[in-house]
Amino acid sequence: MVRGGFFLFVIALTAPSLAVAETISFGDSAAQLAKACGADITANCRGVNLDSNRLKECLSRNRDVISPQCKESYFSTLDAIQKRIAARVTVANVCTREIVKVCGGSTKETSKSVPCLVAAKGLSRNCAQAINDAGYQ
Repeated sequence: MVRGGFFLFVIALTAPSLAVAETISFGDSAAQLAKACGADITANCRGVNLDSNRLKECLSRNRDVISPQCKESYFSTLDAIQKRIAARVTVANVCTREIVKVCGGSTKETSKSVPCLVAAKGLSRNCAQAINDAGYQ
């Protein structure tokens, strides 16, 4: 039950995402967290609704008893996920010209322009980097 809830937590993190830094795919993050923290979550967070905030609170509250492997992995993985989310949000700002001129889209609906941006040639260096950081390519 807790393991299924854990994966739902990770899926909840797959909402919007973009920042220039190392990011991690949501699938890879789920695998890392399950491997490093699965036993700690089962032992210390039983009965907790495993959305991202509650899981973070539970692991933080039990920091003294969770394994060192979980401590290191959880916080670094969460940081990489947050960077991916920030990166996806940034695509609309960084790729404004390309969204409007190349893809004929609107920056209010960036998600509809992503396939066009990924396939387009001649994007600005910053836009191409933003798309890469967001995990769209």
